[in-house]
Amino acid sequence: MTNPIFFGDPELVAAAAPGSVFALTGPEARHAVAVKRLAPGEDVDIVDGAGKRLRGTVRSADPALLEVDVRDVEVEPGGDCEFTLVQALAKGDRDEQAIEAATELGVDAVLPWQSERSIVRWRADKAAKGQAKWRAVVTSAAKQSRRSRIPLVLDVSDSRTLASRLAGTGLVLVLHEEAGLPLSAAVETALARAAGTGVETGIRSIAVVVGPEGGISPAEIQALREAGAVAVRLGPHVLRSSSAGPAALVLLNHLLGRWG
Repeated sequence: MTNPIFFGDPELVAAAAPGSVFALTGPEARHAVAVKRLAPGEDVDIVDGAGKRLRGTVRSADPALLEVDVRDVEVEPGGDCEFTLVQALAKGDRDEQAIEAATELGVDAVLPWQSERSIVRWRADKAAKGQAKWRAVVTSAAKQSRRSRIPLVLDVSDSRTLASRLAGTGLVLVLHEEAGLPLSAAVETALARAAGTGVETGIRSIAVVVGPEGGISPAEIQALREAGAVAVRLGPHVLRSSSAGPAALVLLNHLLGRWG
């Protein structure tokens, strides 16, 4: 079984070296000792949320302080292709379910989208609260899946600004039930195009756009297409807003060999 992870202060994690003792304090220490019940002699990882991981053994465990003997220090590189999930705000916490699963599946960033047909609305101070809640969701999911990197939670976008934000950012795939092009075919075409131009790293970034319960409007589809996005389908059935993005990420991980 892999080691449990806890998030340490980035500056302290950066200063740690093999042979040093790392002091974990605050809520993370309480969680490690009171909830996970870590005890001296057990292995644990401390990460900074940006790719640096300390591997070590618990020296002492107290609810206010977890001391770890650092054995190894590793900086984990990001993937060759950066994944962004553009998730429309949805009712019933389905948007949060989507970003939670997407984090477990390796997404690098999530972008909340206030689409035309979104029932949930983030206005003024509600946007800040919603963004903070999304950050808590992806942080918890990163910890559960033992990730050293926490996905970025980008600023909310409405339909007037989404197309311009995504223009020129790489391959943009809009999941749409009426699209005739399979997602796999769109990715294979993009890979072949990159190979033909001599781009050794292939596709550098992919954004997956998922609409709300009521679907993406014709005007939104048109604006995204004009910005270079490609409308694609996953299969013969219509998926919920909570499952469409994660399903696309599973397929992308396979197509790009990230799980191989």
